[in-house]
Amino acid sequence: MRPVKKLSLNLAAVLLLSLAAYAANISGTWNAKVDLGGQGGAPTFVLKQDGEKLTGTYSGALGDAPLTGTVKGDKITFNFDAQGAAVHYEGTVNADGTEMKGTCDYGGQASGTFTAKKAAEKKPEK
Repeated sequence: MRPVKKLSLNLAAVLLLSLAAYAANISGTWNAKVDLGGQGGAPTFVLKQDGEKLTGTYSGALGDAPLTGTVKGDKITFNFDAQGAAVHYEGTVNADGTEMKGTCDYGGQASGTFTAKKAAEKKPEK
């Protein structure tokens, strides 16, 4: 194998492994703060990631609702229906998968921004 081709293959492998390491698993409980232009709330999201597929639940001022979405690299989107409104969140997740931020739209009725932090996982008692 020519040295340049071998170097290119090694570089490609390192890049692929780096990208895989960057895509942190965001499964868990997330505590959010939502700002809808003077109004807001503090919903909780329980997320389960399976590859790029995201499922989970929203719990907040609008009740409880199942959600679905995607995670692609550091980009996240998820949707749920609450009180007849289609709610859409999209944003980015930090490299270690513990914080996210972005925008949200509550069925055209209100829109704004959100930040969320992943809750610490509870260690099982012995």
